[in-house]
Amino acid sequence: MKNDDLYAMRHSLAHILASALQRIYPEIQFGIGPVIDNGFYYDIDLGQKTISDLDFPKIESAMADIIAEDQEFINYSLPLEDAIEWAKNNNQKYKLELLNDLKKYGTTVYNDINPLKAGKSHIQEVSYYKNGDFIDLCRGPHLSSTGKVGAFKLTKISGAYWRGDSKNKQMQRIYGVAFKTNKELLDYLNKQELSKLNDHRKLGQELDLFVFSNLVGSGLPLFTPRGTIIREELLNYSNQLRLNNGYQKVFIPHITKSELYEVSGHMDKFGDELFLVKSQETNDKLILKPMNCPHHSQIYAAKQRSYKELPIRYLETTTVYRDEKSGELGGLNRVRAITQDDSHIFCTEDQMEEEINRIFEMIKELYDKFDIQLKVRLSLKNNEKKYLGSEDIWVKAQKVLEEIIKINHMEYFVAEGEAAFYGPKIDFIGLDSMDREHQIATIQLDFIQPVRFGLEYDDANGSKKNPIMIHSALLGSVERFMSIYLEHVGGKLPVWISPEQIRFIALNQSLEIQKYLSEIEEKAHKLGLRIKIDNENDSVSKKVRNAELMKIPYIVVIGMNEIKNNTVLPRIRNDLITNLEKNNKPLKIDDFLGIVKEEYSKRLNHSII
Repeated sequence: MKNDDLYAMRHSLAHILASALQRIYPEIQFGIGPVIDNGFYYDIDLGQKTISDLDFPKIESAMADIIAEDQEFINYSLPLEDAIEWAKNNNQKYKLELLNDLKKYGTTVYNDINPLKAGKSHIQEVSYYKNGDFIDLCRGPHLSSTGKVGAFKLTKISGAYWRGDSKNKQMQRIYGVAFKTNKELLDYLNKQELSKLNDHRKLGQELDLFVFSNLVGSGLPLFTPRGTIIREELLNYSNQLRLNNGYQKVFIPHITKSELYEVSGHMDKFGDELFLVKSQETNDKLILKPMNCPHHSQIYAAKQRSYKELPIRYLETTTVYRDEKSGELGGLNRVRAITQDDSHIFCTEDQMEEEINRIFEMIKELYDKFDIQLKVRLSLKNNEKKYLGSEDIWVKAQKVLEEIIKINHMEYFVAEGEAAFYGPKIDFIGLDSMDREHQIATIQLDFIQPVRFGLEYDDANGSKKNPIMIHSALLGSVERFMSIYLEHVGGKLPVWISPEQIRFIALNQSLEIQKYLSEIEEKAHKLGLRIKIDNENDSVSKKVRNAELMKIPYIVVIGMNEIKNNTVLPRIRNDLITNLEKNNKPLKIDDFLGIVKEEYSKRLNHSII
């Protein structure tokens, strides 16, 4: 089945869902029912009635009846005025609102940035689809009949404000998934179950990594000692990559005057997401910083620059703050305190290609280390007037970005109209072990902030020019990356990231064993290894099981034989094993610690024992 056919099938199932709901609840009012990744949904209004997942079998049964009837999908058009009368006569107030917008504005799409503006509408007719007794305002596409759809399942129900506006009524949104075959559906559902087992919120609690507190606030995670180690190892790696490529560390405060973001142009974009700060000493309007680039521009602006200094590369790993909507917060995936491995380069046009390519190489190296496959979204401008800067520089920059993607042999797709207002960008999409896509790293060109802030350099002829600004992040948000990576590996972290690399278990509580374990602990700490001694008065099997539940890479039981021979036989976590034959051979304790140290230092993802 082609992607176009799959889209039509999922769209057809959205209508079949609506048809079934109309059979069961004749008084129902419909919002919209679009196709989404892997499925579809429909927004509905049942007045005081609510639907739960306990109703799904009944609804799915009605959908199966409609599919068995093999109803034809019939497309026809109505004059706009007749369509408005249809909505009134059928008490479909949400469809009526959409039709009135079509009449008045010629579109139904709007948001806070691009509000609908009254103008002459050229729409004379609107499209409808009919199957059985169900009629819906719709442009399609659909399959030829209901009997042609594949396998489906309703998955969840949630609240959704009409047209995404919290000022409007909250409707009920019913989600479903759909695939060509039952096998594809079952594979997807099995992966979803695995996803629940590997949910980073569940793993965070089980592995003692992070917590939330009502006293601190929603979207503000607190990291335990174990979770902090993971954060630091990830950020140390990102910092090392950038320092090795000529970046310099800078540091900026967490609050700023609002004027900074008015000049940069970000105030219009992020105005609703700002945390405002009130001073008792000054009348300045202060905010918690939502991004770092305007601050870094001020470090550049502090003195006159020459072309000989460029490129100048700043890096900073710091936290920014955005007042995300409460309903969108979820574990580490969406937070209000966002730690970014942020970088900004100031360079000439001629240096732009080389600098972007170097960032590209760092991103590929980093995600290869995490075994996450990448593809690229190339976000370009369209003909809208929101983009700033000359057409010539946009054409050159977009061409440079596309050529670099091709040189690096990356799979990519173009998204016109998705560029930032200040320049085109490359967004990296990561594919995890459950075939889910996540937007992660980014490279963005900026022609506007250097002009707005008056950033300049003297070129070889003594003329003043504005530098090009390149924004980039390797991990992006470390909180979000942690959520992705924990689920990607199911909490089984490699030695170099693992908060606890080795757990030594005492066979019993004899003084001789305790003395030997103290000596091991001292040696391990001198090597910089993270170990724990389990000397609890429990059975060895229980202590081993506890270590396994914490997903420790190496577990070592110490008894009198180990002391006598000064050797250990480590239990290696299954996913780290590369050599089954060698794994059953005892190692001298110093050799074992040295091997783990090597795995740590080289950031290896598998055991070399």
